[in-house]
Amino acid sequence: MTDVLMERARDYSLAPETVPLLLDRVLPDISGIRLLIKPNFVALKGAPLCCTHASVIAAAARYCVDRGAHVTVGDSPAFGTAQAIASAIGLPEMLRPLGVPVVTLGRGVKVPSGSVRVPVSSDALEADLILNLPKFKAHSQMRFSGAVKNLFGCVTGVSKAWLHAVHGDKGGRFADMICGLMNVLPPVVSLMDGVEAMHRTGPIVGDPFPLGLLAASANPVALDTASAMVLAAPPASFPVWRACERSRLPGSRSDELNFPRLCPGDFDATGFELPQSLKPESFRPDVLLKSLIRRAWLSRRGGV
Repeated sequence: MTDVLMERARDYSLAPETVPLLLDRVLPDISGIRLLIKPNFVALKGAPLCCTHASVIAAAARYCVDRGAHVTVGDSPAFGTAQAIASAIGLPEMLRPLGVPVVTLGRGVKVPSGSVRVPVSSDALEADLILNLPKFKAHSQMRFSGAVKNLFGCVTGVSKAWLHAVHGDKGGRFADMICGLMNVLPPVVSLMDGVEAMHRTGPIVGDPFPLGLLAASANPVALDTASAMVLAAPPASFPVWRACERSRLPGSRSDELNFPRLCPGDFDATGFELPQSLKPESFRPDVLLKSLIRRAWLSRRGGV
């Protein structure tokens, strides 16, 4: 059985007290290790709603620093840089007293993931542990974006758009590739930000939904299965979950989960809307070109 810890948090002012309660139960001894906090920094457009909330990131960073870890916050956004998005949500001011830097994950190293070789950031590969901080939100291509999908942000730069263009809509190959990242990354512990979730569409532009949930697990697959249970949605309707189930990954079945604190049924997701029809996983050439141009422009401007 895999533990999934769930707690209520009616708003983000409760993050400093609730996040440590969850991390106490799911993190191993982290003293002296290199720990990468991997939030969801998808894009400046749609921030802060589309991103992991700064209060959750800062609370997790403080917890890890206090326990002796060498902490970095990093992501490779679809558009822009991690530093620019962090500034937009007010994170640097919260991290400055802790001495925790924010970096854009770079230095890609080609590794096998599913049937595809992908450039994963050496910043992620060289960490001893990744603290994965996904946002609970709808996704126009994957229906739901959770803990497993958030690991795709460890793939560097515009390569993510290229992988969408080349491997999307190829009979589940793209979702299999995302799931395969768990085989090459260091150990991952996940903490889900569902205090103010995002529904109807995503991953960048959607509508807020007051779910009031913070949840954690040492198994990202289990955390996503629990999220589907909160929504009373069949996990098989999520392409990433189907890929996990095809690979028979632990945590992909609800009867494998244990809830020591609150249960999925304790959270009211009535009215949370998931996309009924999904957009193609493969980006059009013009979208890929737009991403390339925007990254080049931001690079020349210093990433702001």
